[in-house]
Amino acid sequence: MKIPWLEADDPLPPPERALRRPNGLLAAGGGLSMTRLVDAYSRGCFPWFNPGEPVLWWTPDPRMVLVPGELHMARSLKRTFRRGGFDIRADTAFQAVMEACAEPRPDQAGTWITPEMIDAYVGLHRAGYAHSIETLIGGELAGGLYGIAIGRVFFGESMFARVTDASKVAFVALVTQLRRWGFGLIDCQQQTRHLATFGARAIPRADFLARLARLTGAASRQGPWTLDADLLEELTSTPDRNGR
Repeated sequence: MKIPWLEADDPLPPPERALRRPNGLLAAGGGLSMTRLVDAYSRGCFPWFNPGEPVLWWTPDPRMVLVPGELHMARSLKRTFRRGGFDIRADTAFQAVMEACAEPRPDQAGTWITPEMIDAYVGLHRAGYAHSIETLIGGELAGGLYGIAIGRVFFGESMFARVTDASKVAFVALVTQLRRWGFGLIDCQQQTRHLATFGARAIPRADFLARLARLTGAASRQGPWTLDADLLEELTSTPDRNGR
C-alpha cells in the first residue's frame, strides 16, 4: 500500500488509514509549520524521519502511554533523589536540550532530530506549546527531555543524559508536576522496556485517540512553565514500593 503525499495545506488522513508495516506510517510531506504540528499531535500523529528523507507522519497501534497518577519509581532512583546534588528546572534551556538529544549515541547510527526539526520545535516553544525539563549538576546541563503540551496531554519527544540518572530525574519530575496540574495522559509514542519500568503501558490506538479527543480540548497550560517549589520535597519523601 502507498501513503499519501501531503502539500502544505493538505489535511492528514484519518489515523485508521496508517500502514500496519511499518507500524503506524500514515503520510509523507506537508512540512513542519506550527499549525501542522499542533494539528498533528492533536490527532495522535507525530513526525519522525531521517536526514535526507521527506517528513514522515506516524500513528502507531498500539500506543505507549503513561497516566501521571500511575508513575512507578524504582528504589534506586528514590535514593538518587534523596542524595540530591542537582537542580531541576523547566523551560530554561529548551534549544540546548533539543541539541543534546540530537547528539550521537553509541547505539544509534545517526539522529532524527535535524536542524529543521530543532527550528520547528523552538518555534513551538516560543509559542508556548513545547516545553523542556532540565537536570543541572554544578550549574551544567546533565540531562533533560522535551515535548509538546496540548490541553491536558503531554507528548514526549526525546530525552538525554550526560550523567547517570539525570534524564530519569527530569522525567519523574515532569510526571509528578503534570499529575499536580491535572494532566491525564503522557504520550510515550513507542513501546520500550525503559518506559515500562515507570508504569507506561501500551493501549489500542482507538483508546488513545478517544482519550486525546477528551483531554486535548481542555484549557492548555502554555509556557513558560515553572515547577512547583515543593516538588523535590514530595519526590524525596514519598515511600517506595516497599514502604521505605
